[in-house]
Amino acid sequence: MARPSAPSGSTFSVIGADVTIKGDVSASTELHVDGRIEGDIACDSLVQGEASVIEGAVSAETARLSGKISGSITARQLVVLKSARIEGDVHYDALTIEQGAQVEGRFAHRVPHQRASDRPAATPPASDDGEPRLTLAT
Repeated sequence: MARPSAPSGSTFSVIGADVTIKGDVSASTELHVDGRIEGDIACDSLVQGEASVIEGAVSAETARLSGKISGSITARQLVVLKSARIEGDVHYDALTIEQGAQVEGRFAHRVPHQRASDRPAATPPASDDGEPRLTLAT
């Protein structure tokens, strides 16, 4: 019988182009999003396809964005590709932006080597329902 989860880095989850999710998404592995998500995303690593749409906050250790995002982004290592269209504030440790990418929001550099789980609960700001926007498992 196969193990329920493989070692970190050897598996990933895919949300296909024909899938729409209304609600928050949490993944302990790499997440590939080609569809539409209307909710917050928390994962170890996010890869977003060009045609995908995310309406909500994104928090990840690493993120490679190429679609549309309406919401805040918090990532240790962030790559914004030229096809990306972002509406929201961006919090990062390391940032790469391709020429042609569009970002409507503020950029804020985080303290290097500080994990999101090590920060006080008041940072980042709470969402409308009082819940923190960023929750990452170590």
